Amino acid sequence: MSARGRACEAVVVGSGPNGLAAALTLAEAGVHVRVLEAAATPGGGCRSDARTLPGFVHDACAAIHPVTVASPFFRKQQIERHVEFVHSPAALAHPFDDGTAALLLRDVRATDAQLGAGGSWARTMGPLVSDAPALLEDLLAPLLKFPRHPLAFARFAPLALLPATLFARGALRSARARALFAGLAAHAMIPLEAPGSAAFGLMLGLLGHHVGWPFPRGGAGRIVDFLVERICAHGGEIVTGHEVRALSELPADALKFFDVTPRQFVRLAGDALTSSQARPYERFRYGPGVFKIDYALRAPIPWCANECASAATVHIGGTLEEIAHSERDAWRGVRSARPFVLLAQHSLFDASRAPDGMHTAWAYCHVPHGDGGDFTDAIEAQIERFAPGFRECIAARHTTGAMQMQAYNANYIGGDIGGGAATLWQTLARPRLALNPYRTPLAGVYLCSSSTPPGPGVHGMSGVGAAVKGIWDRG
Repeated sequence: MSARGRACEAVVVGSGPNGLAAALTLAEAGVHVRVLEAAATPGGGCRSDARTLPGFVHDACAAIHPVTVASPFFRKQQIERHVEFVHSPAALAHPFDDGTAALLLRDVRATDAQLGAGGSWARTMGPLVSDAPALLEDLLAPLLKFPRHPLAFARFAPLALLPATLFARGALRSARARALFAGLAAHAMIPLEAPGSAAFGLMLGLLGHHVGWPFPRGGAGRIVDFLVERICAHGGEIVTGHEVRALSELPADALKFFDVTPRQFVRLAGDALTSSQARPYERFRYGPGVFKIDYALRAPIPWCANECASAATVHIGGTLEEIAHSERDAWRGVRSARPFVLLAQHSLFDASRAPDGMHTAWAYCHVPHGDGGDFTDAIEAQIERFAPGFRECIAARHTTGAMQMQAYNANYIGGDIGGGAATLWQTLARPRLALNPYRTPLAGVYLCSSSTPPGPGVHGMSGVGAAVKGIWDRG
């Protein structure tokens, strides 16, 4: 992709989902926009490739997409009319050492029954699921404002502010339910004892009941293909292989949007920021990293619990206490002997992911920030714990450590795929405390990455928020 040479009114640096969402929002508003991407292909962490063996399709980072199909931006774009999303019978499976597994199903009461939760799961999640359309409108936006749906928000917020461990032990009446919730909350990549860690569990749980946990047939890159096509149809340009090293390289009179994290923005802005202006961005905290493995498999994973074959996503970590210990270790810079593993098995439900008779698996665990160690044995020991004989199924594997993640995508500082630690404070003040978190101290310059509200996920709402503010400021 190359520029056509036409003068642009807005420039977006970085082509992750948020950068592309900003570009499409601008283009639909009649602004001529140019996206500049350093890599050879657009997409950021939303790419797919054959990184193990020919004929296999692996997702580079984002792999399961409930927040995509629930996002107001993607719903407005009617993405499900253009990209086919695959739904497994169960959104999520969580195996246990007794050979059984808990399932997150679309039906709240059915989920409660197989969890043995005595109605506690349904009493907690049922009202939130009923409020889901209104809640998502407020949660996928900056939180430092009066909510559009205050009653729904008031039912969610007091629970979301709790530590996940406190919520699980107080609200859920079975060990299976508490373990399932712990796995949901662990997506936050912060200790489950931290205030606000329950928010991720509640959000992902209600998404599972509301829209499921689907994924695009053929790979996550289909989402990016869709966005690029829409941007170009509105006259926008995508320029790949173009690394921006300084703000001064960009047209002075153009609106500028950066799909980068605060540390990178300070570097790109250089002397344009005073030390006091740069300080809040420099204080921004990054979270733990990840160690990821992509597998080409000769056969499906041989789970002890047959229920695991009904879900595209499997959480591997055992009990609430085990998962909490693993997440606490990663946050404190300790290598966990039994890390919590997030695994996706797309090919059970999408035959395009692997050659006939073969399968794929996608797995990662949370590791200390910037850790350069190899966690292959630890991850595979956890999978073998619930699927003996797994290693015999492996035809090839491709590993990506925390610092290799950063090399692949410069936004993944220290391997942090979330664009910054999702602590309670950094959820409210992301990337700094401001009513307009997208606007920077520099006129006409905005941040639009997952380091801005609403945070991580392929939802595009950070890009939309920044683009709307830029259009409003420009008048």
